[in-house]
Amino acid sequence: MTALKAAILRQIRAQGPMSVAEYMTQCLLHPRHGYYATRDPLGAAGDFTTAPEISQMFGELIGLALAQAWLDQGAPAPVTLAELGPGRGTLMADALRATAHVPGFQDALSLHLVEASAPLRAAQEATLGDVAPVWHDSVTTLPDQPLLLIANEFFDALPVRQFQRVGDGWAERMIGAEAEALVMGLSPPAPLADLAHRLGDTEEGHIVETRPAAAPIMAAIAQRIAAHGGTALIVDYGDWRSLGDTFQALQAHEYADPLAEPGAADLTAHVDFEALALAATPLRATPLVPQGVLLERLGVATRAEALARGLEGDARARHLAAYRRLTHGDEMGHLFKAMALSPPQAPAPPGFDV
Repeated sequence: MTALKAAILRQIRAQGPMSVAEYMTQCLLHPRHGYYATRDPLGAAGDFTTAPEISQMFGELIGLALAQAWLDQGAPAPVTLAELGPGRGTLMADALRATAHVPGFQDALSLHLVEASAPLRAAQEATLGDVAPVWHDSVTTLPDQPLLLIANEFFDALPVRQFQRVGDGWAERMIGAEAEALVMGLSPPAPLADLAHRLGDTEEGHIVETRPAAAPIMAAIAQRIAAHGGTALIVDYGDWRSLGDTFQALQAHEYADPLAEPGAADLTAHVDFEALALAATPLRATPLVPQGVLLERLGVATRAEALARGLEGDARARHLAAYRRLTHGDEMGHLFKAMALSPPQAPAPPGFDV
């Protein structure tokens, strides 16, 4: 039994069942035993691999899209280039390399990284130290100036609450204890004003997930972009509106029981993009674009062909497999979606302007 599981069992026995959101918070962010406090989760030795770690093409094209959005809005200076949950800094390193020849862009920007994990901050320092990034615990401390922001696989890790429809009310899914095991149960049902609008598109037993931490983050981003200009690109797995139980654990690149080993597995849930867009008012949200479609619109096929010309044998095969993994509908290409947020008067960013 993990130390964190023992602590959670003690808390439940003393205080009663906890919400899925509280459980996720403890599992991911506990200062001593939490998942992000104790490891670098990325890559073959970790539990999952994100798009920037699969191929340099992802970060290059995202960087160029942000740089073009900056040009389309008049090339404001100074400008904040920010990433939420930057992993090892791979995406940002690729973005900076790709935009090195965009006139004036890198002279105008300062780099800001929002990261809670000490091990990942160390990895980001090793990758991006030459650019002198500024780290933040929260988006609320980002500078009040034009903002170009990327959030790739960030919102999926924010804790979710789960509500199951019972008649015209909602019972919250709660985590309790049976002997030494953690088990899922339900609170008594009650009407919920925040979910009244979901009575029209759900049925008995349907599960809806909410992310309490997401709205303040989006509001802080929207405040800066609405006041000063800029663009936010959000890429994650999910859909326009939450429906169903998507709470899941990944351990050693395999799905695992999210209640089995608290703190030893990555916990996520699908992103409700509609909720993010509503929280970012008054910004204009683009329609969702599948990741594969976005990358193709940004020129990934041409970039993949150019890189392939210098490769042979296994290296070429790995490169083409990475291209397929990022774009194909059976892999990441359809599951992952992208949404851009900009001031209503600004042009839509590249890839979203169709």
